[in-house]
Amino acid sequence: MLARQALRSLSSHSRLFSSSSARQTKVAVLGAGGGIGQPLSLLLKTDPLVSSLSLYDIRGAPGVAADVSHIDTASEVTGYAADKLDEALDGVKVVVIPAGVPRKPGMTRDDLFNTNASIVRDLAAAVGRVSPEAHILVISNPVNSTVPIVASVLEQAGVFDPRRLFGVTTLDVVRAARFLSGITGASPSETPVTVVGGHSGVTIVPLLSQSAHGKSVTGEPLGQIVHRIQYGGDEVVKAKDGAGSATLSMAYAGAKFTHALLRGLNGEKGVITPTFVKSDLYASQGIDFFSSNVELGVNGVEKIHPVGPISAEEQKLLDAALPELKKNIEKGKAFVAQS
Repeated sequence: MLARQALRSLSSHSRLFSSSSARQTKVAVLGAGGGIGQPLSLLLKTDPLVSSLSLYDIRGAPGVAADVSHIDTASEVTGYAADKLDEALDGVKVVVIPAGVPRKPGMTRDDLFNTNASIVRDLAAAVGRVSPEAHILVISNPVNSTVPIVASVLEQAGVFDPRRLFGVTTLDVVRAARFLSGITGASPSETPVTVVGGHSGVTIVPLLSQSAHGKSVTGEPLGQIVHRIQYGGDEVVKAKDGAGSATLSMAYAGAKFTHALLRGLNGEKGVITPTFVKSDLYASQGIDFFSSNVELGVNGVEKIHPVGPISAEEQKLLDAALPELKKNIEKGKAFVAQS
């Protein structure tokens, strides 16, 4: 019975990654031995749009690669040790970066900054040197700062293309759909929510008023679900009691966004999802990175959609998000300038 249930679950998961006439792609995971990297590598191994999976970490990546390589899907998997970063990046089309240290109880995403900023800076420099045309997906927190770090490093190397750099904010979108489903009784597939802004605390702005189910949530329940979407990561850190952060749900979200990008790169039209990119939406306020709905295509970012009509409550959330977001972005840029 359990075996049959597991097979049904895997079958259901494969439908998430279904695609017709797929052009396959070489994908690298930098930080594949970590709490996010391992389940992310597992999920990418099941994605039919991934033809080759290149797994790198300062420790453990060859073992992860040997393990997931036994899964009966077509992609080839290779693991690379700490001194093989350039080899891991050779010929790669998409680079996913979950590398870094996880949050612990009492930690904010900003507490992670100094360690993760250095890691992301050095990985970005390697990508710029070895695979300058690769699409880079940044998971490492704090995303509001690490994405500008990658951009600044690539700019210094003369290879920055804003269409190819993404901060993965998909976990906020996944949580919003799940939490809204929980209070409305609808299926999560029927409760998608656009989430804009950034990827930490008050910078996360869920636009529930733009959702058919979300617009019915008002008063105290509205405040509660907004807070839960903004601070859902704290629930996991607390529940794991010092043993980790949101690694499994983040891996799922990272795989989901990677698949969406691969669909766009393969020429599929109408692939639209929120992601944190270089954006003109609030550039006049000194905020040149912002997450909103983005259409993904053969060049990466094809079109950045505006925020659209929002409620008075959401405008207040956005007004609170923007100054914090500006500080986060400036912190990332300053780190590279001082390095």
